[in-house]
Amino acid sequence: MRKDQGNAMGRIGRCVLLGVVAVCLAAAPVRAEEPVWIEKAIPAHLGLESVTGALDGDRLKTVVKHGKILFEARFTVHDGAGRPAATQAIIPTKKKRPVRETFARTFGPDANACTSCHNVPEAGGAGDFTANVFVSEGFESADFDSTAPQFSNERGTPHLFGSGLLELLAREMTADLKAQRHAALLAARKAGQPVTVELATKGVGFGRLTASPDGAVDVSGFDGVDTDLVIRPFSQKGVFASLRQFTINALNQHHGIQPDERFGTRWTGTEDFDEDGVMSEMSAGDVSAVVAFQATLPPPEQKTPENPAWKDAAKTGEKFFADIGCAECHRPTLPLNSLVFADPGPNDTAGTLRQGDVAAPGAIDLSEMPFARHLTRDESGAWLIPVFGDLKRHRIADNQVDHFGNEILAQRFVEADVFLTAELWGIADTAPYGHRGDLTTLDATIRAHGGAGRASRDAYVAANDEERGSLIAFLKTLGIAR
Repeated sequence: MRKDQGNAMGRIGRCVLLGVVAVCLAAAPVRAEEPVWIEKAIPAHLGLESVTGALDGDRLKTVVKHGKILFEARFTVHDGAGRPAATQAIIPTKKKRPVRETFARTFGPDANACTSCHNVPEAGGAGDFTANVFVSEGFESADFDSTAPQFSNERGTPHLFGSGLLELLAREMTADLKAQRHAALLAARKAGQPVTVELATKGVGFGRLTASPDGAVDVSGFDGVDTDLVIRPFSQKGVFASLRQFTINALNQHHGIQPDERFGTRWTGTEDFDEDGVMSEMSAGDVSAVVAFQATLPPPEQKTPENPAWKDAAKTGEKFFADIGCAECHRPTLPLNSLVFADPGPNDTAGTLRQGDVAAPGAIDLSEMPFARHLTRDESGAWLIPVFGDLKRHRIADNQVDHFGNEILAQRFVEADVFLTAELWGIADTAPYGHRGDLTTLDATIRAHGGAGRASRDAYVAANDEERGSLIAFLKTLGIAR
């Protein structure tokens, strides 16, 4: 075989692998000099023109397929894996001392692929205890090599199913809260005196806000939300507003892959910030594809047990779940007005691609996805998303029940014993439990609830075996559809 034939076959092989249409090829230079056996996991890079505007039909399939390839890719040094001169910090930061090993569980890179951790029960799922990660405070020049709690927090890996719907809920809730702030400021200016309003969206209360005629806002009454009123639905602390932010942080921290939109020339003045010799490791189009893959993952569905005894117990347990107050935080559904997922989104900021950076954000109508057939709607036409959560932070430990207060290091100004309410959809298929993944049963997890969950926990503990068993039977129906 002639060399030019081999290179041509290599190019064809990449197209077949990606299912690439012409627009995608035009966005990525062909590496004609590379043999087909090159040890790279990223077959080609997508340009922004491939992932902007309406994404549907074959175009959406192509982008999602590329995203899935990158989500499952086992990155190598030829892709840019590793970050010899960069830390895991959210803000691009240089290391203070030379790196001694390529992989390190405590500060990363700590995984070859996204699916190294997100794999139970399938790609995009949760992770076992062995896949726990160590996260720092996040802002400063994180550069530690210790599992000591004053340097890092150990976290289990949550699943990503339904994450596109989750982000859409957060966007609408954010817009509601900001509109309430704006209305309060207008009312205070008109009245010439302070105006206090209750902050609430989709039935979830977030405290109160007092606006003054001079435009000042008293945020001391906020509850479970940041002072900017942005709902952040990702990470166990609720510190990432979008899948895009979550993805970019994870690529750098866990794999040592630096996306251009944060680590490229615009913000750092160089194409090789981590000094590993690989330029432009992940394009904005690539990140958009990974986001599209995650955003289109189907939401978990409640299963109907075939076993009659289980079915009856689950029905009883669902009522008991509500009776003892679990549903006050783990809300069975939250209403969503629009299923159109745009990326970048309205809450993406510096360090991620923003809506003003593209002519038209990539738009995916999730109502066209097969899973939308299983979603119900309320009387107003809103889609009811079965998250079993409230997208709000709560203090979840106290002096008597303190298992969930075992962290010392705060993360992005969220106190150590405060966590985002865990969405329970999919919980039946994503053991182990707790933010550290150190609880093997649902019973132990319920008993570990202190703070805001203490009253429900105490009611559960005081119940009889049959009542507790029925609640577990109900939770075991909240699985990931396969």
